[in-house]
Amino acid sequence: MDGTLIQAWASLKSFKRQDGAPAQPPDDPGNPSVNFHGERRSNATHKSTTDPQALLARKGKGKEAKLCHSANALAENRHSLLLDLQVEPADGSAERRAAVAMVDERLAGGGRLTLGGDKGYDTRAFVACCRQLKVTPHLAQNLARPGGSALDARTTRHPGYGISQRIRQRIEEAFGWMKTVGGLRQTRYRGRARVQMHAYLVAAAYNLLRIARLEPLVP
Repeated sequence: MDGTLIQAWASLKSFKRQDGAPAQPPDDPGNPSVNFHGERRSNATHKSTTDPQALLARKGKGKEAKLCHSANALAENRHSLLLDLQVEPADGSAERRAAVAMVDERLAGGGRLTLGGDKGYDTRAFVACCRQLKVTPHLAQNLARPGGSALDARTTRHPGYGISQRIRQRIEEAFGWMKTVGGLRQTRYRGRARVQMHAYLVAAAYNLLRIARLEPLVP
């Protein structure tokens, strides 16, 4: 399980205040220049007029904030095929929220699952939710988090945990292909429903290429 940001089809110029404050008249109505210096902007006070469902987000500290959607993928371990790809609001908790929804849906077929993920999933609330769903959380430990990791040796001492930590990184290859070859680095659609359909089509193309390259099983 992992998540990434998809840049929205909207400019930062469209990210405008929603409190009714009067705006200065544009110097060029067709392509106005905008100066954001000294202005505090957040998703609580501003919204894009081009894609209102896109949120201002950044991938990490020191990175540039952009209007984005959050794409969250679930892949199986054996062949790294994508099982699901959900587009959520880029609000900081989208990865954990989507993980619970997709794993819960997979459990409809029965059987116990293990779920690999990076440090962003290592929270006590998410680990507790996984265990309630009968899912073993094989998450990278975030020892720098206040209070330490939500996982202990009961989970990390097993060989399967180390295997999950190696295999989980393969999902980055799927994101890399979908963004560079599949054109999903920045969507060409507005609104989360259309971005979701765009993501489904790109993920389906990735799976077809993966399946075509799989060698036949030797009996």
